[in-house]
Amino acid sequence: MVEQSQIDRLASGAAKVGLILNPHSGRIRKNIDVIRNILADIPASIYLEASNKSEIGASVDALLKDDIDLLVIIGGDGTVQGVLTHLFIKQPAKWPILTIVPGGTTNMTALDLGMQSKPEPILRQLRDCLSKQFTPQLLQRPVLSIEQPGITKIYGMFFGVGLIAHAVIFSRSRVKKFGITGEAYSGIIMLGYIAGVVLGRRSGPWAPTQMSITDKSGAVHKGTYLALFVSALDRLLFSMRPYWGREREPLHVTYVEQQQNHPWRALWLLLSGHSEAIKEQDGYHSHNTDVLEILMDDDYIIDGEFHRATSQDGPLRISAAGPVIFLVPGDTSIDA
Repeated sequence: MVEQSQIDRLASGAAKVGLILNPHSGRIRKNIDVIRNILADIPASIYLEASNKSEIGASVDALLKDDIDLLVIIGGDGTVQGVLTHLFIKQPAKWPILTIVPGGTTNMTALDLGMQSKPEPILRQLRDCLSKQFTPQLLQRPVLSIEQPGITKIYGMFFGVGLIAHAVIFSRSRVKKFGITGEAYSGIIMLGYIAGVVLGRRSGPWAPTQMSITDKSGAVHKGTYLALFVSALDRLLFSMRPYWGREREPLHVTYVEQQQNHPWRALWLLLSGHSEAIKEQDGYHSHNTDVLEILMDDDYIIDGEFHRATSQDGPLRISAAGPVIFLVPGDTSIDA
């Protein structure tokens, strides 16, 4: 998908760069003028703004037509999902290398790639790298392909249903209005919902989801589950790796039964990096795969954007696509 000539131009400081900024992203709005000024200084670049699906698609098309080598996405997980979905549906003969600058309310994809800072310093670092010769640090990640009969495929990095989806949807207006972003935003949601589970709440936003899960072997698991997620990321928020499968397939799957045991102990093991100590007999399941089908009637999220699945439309099919190559800006300059 990515050609060696693109990597060579990137390393030599001769890359053609496309920039897509979502001005409505959570971290962007407060410092939009400063960010626009930094973007204006990035060499050999074409700068566009896009804040919805149609604008993102049109921006990607325009930049592909200009034969860019690097596509910089400045926004949150939803903006990244929009770009990935359009690229996979369009299937260009030559893909740009991608860079993500974390500008959203949550930025799990950027954090997984090591983008720990605010947008401004990351953009300055990227600007400095692109103005000289440097050794590009490139990472590969698989991508989720989510499809259901009658619905256009969606491509992203994180799929969640049950408490995960309910928490995101329920909290949109209640937490966002305080201007909280990043891991603090997600932490408030997560702790509130875990407390509700431990206290026995099982209705409204805490309601479990009835699902039929078909794994790669064709085995069907039917039941009522508190949560299920599928991730193409190595780590999630707070550096958690809440999956412990040993299979070599690229997608991580974890789901929790309604009658799970020892929830506080399980949470501690997840946060402390000891997921492998969580037992299946206690209601916690995890494995790696490249395909999964889910039949259900409930809301789900893909990278923070919510959708609805109905069993009469058939199962959701989640499979692996890609991989996609990402550039991580860093101090890797080549001395002249």
